Amino acid sequence: MGNAELLSIHVHPVKAFRGFAPREAVVEPWGLTGDRRWALIDDGGKVVTQRQQPRLALAAAEHLPGGGLRLSAPGMPDLTVPVPKPGVTTTIDVFGDKVEAVPAEDAAVHAWCSDYLGAAATLMHLDDPATRRPVDPKYALPGETVSFADGYPLLLTTTASLAALNSLIAEGRHAHEGPLPMNRFRPNVVVDGTDAWAEDHWSRLAIGEVTFRVAKKSGRCVVTTTDQGTAARGREPLHSLGRHRRIDGKLVFGQNLVPLTGGTVRVGDPVRVLA
Repeated sequence: MGNAELLSIHVHPVKAFRGFAPREAVVEPWGLTGDRRWALIDDGGKVVTQRQQPRLALAAAEHLPGGGLRLSAPGMPDLTVPVPKPGVTTTIDVFGDKVEAVPAEDAAVHAWCSDYLGAAATLMHLDDPATRRPVDPKYALPGETVSFADGYPLLLTTTASLAALNSLIAEGRHAHEGPLPMNRFRPNVVVDGTDAWAEDHWSRLAIGEVTFRVAKKSGRCVVTTTDQGTAARGREPLHSLGRHRRIDGKLVFGQNLVPLTGGTVRVGDPVRVLA
């Protein structure tokens, strides 16, 4: 894997919204700077994602200096959201984790989100990612924390594995749905120049100056069947992953990473497998 490199970087400031692809990003212990520091909750306090609301794929969030946001969505005016001042936190439910977070201060922000979804929604900010949400202890080292990402600080995918998966889709019952783009998998870092499924066997790697440990393979959900450009749902890739990539009861694509060091990753950085 001598010529593997970082092909692209993806930051999603609001969980489940469309993100953006910077040329470089600072790696913090809980993920890329600005990644998934905001999330929507429903009126029961549970996080809202594309699982329940596929239309979130069409809403975009741009990260502003200082941690604020610029939101946009079809049929909605653009909206700027500042980081809320330190204040009383609210306990929210992130896939069963009880997490303290701070709501956006302006009621117009929550009205914007609710109007777009057609359901009550509150935009929450993770004010202190260093303490609020531990990584799953089954796969964590002491003190590791994560943002509002599904479970781990970064998600890595590779172009070779996507090409292999698209070949499997082309041979299957739902070939008309392929080939799928990488954005179906909402990764943080995409690596080029590996063999297909090589990442299954990695336990530690370096991207440029930053080293990571591989926490666990990424089990995929219905979000991957959501066209990120139209919000329409299909059967792939879960149908093909179920036939060919069922590992330990999960439909697997990609690897979850935890940073071991800080630093900056840049498009074009060499990727080295250390163990």
